[in-house]
Amino acid sequence: MADLNRMVAHTLSGKLIKGTTQDFYPSRPLFHIQPADGGEMMEVRCKSLKAAFFVKEFDGNSSRQDIKGFLAGPGETAHGRKIAVRFKDGELLCGYSLTYSQEREGFFMFPADPKSNNIRIFVMVSATVEVKSGPAAEEAVQKHLDEKKDKDTAA
Repeated sequence: MADLNRMVAHTLSGKLIKGTTQDFYPSRPLFHIQPADGGEMMEVRCKSLKAAFFVKEFDGNSSRQDIKGFLAGPGETAHGRKIAVRFKDGELLCGYSLTYSQEREGFFMFPADPKSNNIRIFVMVSATVEVKSGPAAEEAVQKHLDEKKDKDTAA
């Protein structure tokens, strides 16, 4: 029997599905989630996802702010090269990936913030507007943070 993985599936429509899965494989077009609230098993098509977040806890710590950026981390770790992912909805994720390729439908990344509630994240490339790796990832994050700061100052 496969391990149970806690997952929060973010759909392209903005819906969050919290539950456990035993049959998520990146090469398959669908998987099943047993909702955390005890509802009926759900079939989820990967093409309907923004990303699948494999988490430590479903609720996490709502008062904790994930640190944006790479925390002056190394260019590479056992989890791969630095990567910055900007989604179509504006969300920015920073982390490391061994498997990113724009030719694939999706890839796994590991969060840059070691205290994150996320263990790993499967990102659907079609839900992104920008994916940068290596030194370009640092530049993309800095640009995003500068734009956010300018926007906050103007408000």
